[in-house]
Amino acid sequence: MARRSAKRAGLAGLAAAALLSLGAAAPAVAASLLEKNFWLSGPNYSGVVPACNEQQALDLIASRFAETERRFWNSTLSITEFDKVHEIAFRPWGPEYQPRRYCRGTVYTNDARKRAIYYSIIEDGGFIGASWGVEWCVVGLDRNYAYAPSCKMAGP
Repeated sequence: MARRSAKRAGLAGLAAAALLSLGAAAPAVAASLLEKNFWLSGPNYSGVVPACNEQQALDLIASRFAETERRFWNSTLSITEFDKVHEIAFRPWGPEYQPRRYCRGTVYTNDARKRAIYYSIIEDGGFIGASWGVEWCVVGLDRNYAYAPSCKMAGP
């Protein structure tokens, strides 16, 4: 009797494996109209992002830099001035990707030091994608190594 139930279990396992292999070998079926997201047309980027020397972008970088220093590094360091700001790339990977303007410049901080800064202005990169946003890295002050080495990963 035990031998018969073991045989049945083996046959059941074989049948299950056969059904699974048939299911895996079945041809793929196209999505139905309800499964298609026809109302989502994909990203429609305009490519309009502020220039590297746009004062609003520079002010945003300076204020967020000071806030990051204060909140996470217990520092009073802040950016006092931007100099020699220029674009190094715009949409370097082509028009189908999210538009980014890559910039480089020099910043002066309130500790009387001059440092290089790399930043990008990103279309739809702001709060919940409502407007443009910025990402930046000040060489020598990338304390969590997010853009290491020496802010190289902040560039294109």
